[in-house]
Amino acid sequence: MKKFLAAALLSAAVFSAPAYAQTAQPTDRAAPAATTAGSQEKMALKGNWRASKLMGLDVYNEANEKLGDINELILDKNGKVNAVVIGVGGFLGMGEHDIAVSMDKLKFMEEAVRTSSTAPATATRERTTKETTTGAATTTTTTARTADANDWTPDHAVMSGTKEQLKAMPQFKYSDYN
Repeated sequence: MKKFLAAALLSAAVFSAPAYAQTAQPTDRAAPAATTAGSQEKMALKGNWRASKLMGLDVYNEANEKLGDINELILDKNGKVNAVVIGVGGFLGMGEHDIAVSMDKLKFMEEAVRTSSTAPATATRERTTKETTTGAATTTTTTARTADANDWTPDHAVMSGTKEQLKAMPQFKYSDYN
């Protein structure tokens, strides 16, 4: 009789456990609803740039002389860009002088760098540069990007100054700010 009663109690516990597991969760522990106010709206991001695409972006001055390229973006804790680290001078990264400037010192340009051209520019999404040397004359042709190209990156940045002026600026070193 004891075995029969123990088996009955065990059976009742086993068969009623799924029923207890299916009870409704309290609303405070339930997963957030998928229909919250902001989740159904598409963010308007057209015309913005990806930070990853800004890395390596060429920086020129107003005379279309290449000053260097963007090596790093320094953000504050709120995500605002505090500084842009630009590598000036050097060759293939050797002897490069890093400087930090505020974001407002740069003007980002969508169209290609203006250079002397012997052929009409064609509309294409990517910027390509071709140099030909004949005797002492060097001609550089650059194809233009279409105005509606949404490739999440500007063509280049423009900053005031010469390469010598930027090299004279204090060198940016990450170790100085730790």
